[in-house]
Amino acid sequence: MAFETLIRWAGGLLAYFTLALVLYGVWRGSRRQAGRTTGRTGRFLRSFWFYLVSAVLFFAIAYFGWAPLPWSISQRVQSLMLAFGSLLYFPGMAVAIWARMTLGDNYFVSTGFGAQLFKDHQLVTNGPFAIVRHPMYAGLILASVGALLIYFTWTTLYFALFSPLTIVRARREEQALAEEFGEQWQRYCSQVPMLIPQLRKEHHA
Repeated sequence: MAFETLIRWAGGLLAYFTLALVLYGVWRGSRRQAGRTTGRTGRFLRSFWFYLVSAVLFFAIAYFGWAPLPWSISQRVQSLMLAFGSLLYFPGMAVAIWARMTLGDNYFVSTGFGAQLFKDHQLVTNGPFAIVRHPMYAGLILASVGALLIYFTWTTLYFALFSPLTIVRARREEQALAEEFGEQWQRYCSQVPMLIPQLRKEHHA
């Protein structure tokens, strides 16, 4: 039981650390000059009210949904879920943090309806971005499934079910990047997959 408690506390602290990195990136990004914007809601990404409403919804879901799912599970199954969930959650969060740190000043938030680059935006292709084009989303999808197995609450079920929707956000971001970087972006896409790493790279003569 002490080990399970340690895992859950470590997972929670890691989640708060990641959230702090994201919020810091949003704050930094909102102070930089906006560049190419796509989507109907791209202009809202610099609105105080957009972030206020988003934060209220996020924390409301997290708080009110933090109750165990009403399914009876044996202690042995719970231990197996905790072990398997840890193998997904911690590596997934590590990848997401790695990607966030690699983006540096090029990080900014987006939605499925809009994305915005900076005026001096740079295309990042190193680090985890040399493996997949959207390592933050890939890591968060893994972490959300792992969190469900570790905590088994309504909140984690919600995030696990809706995490694949980050693909919609990724597509919106790719639209802006394609318009901004043209052939450079197309070459990058031809070499690096979107979310699932290639087990073996093809060699061209």
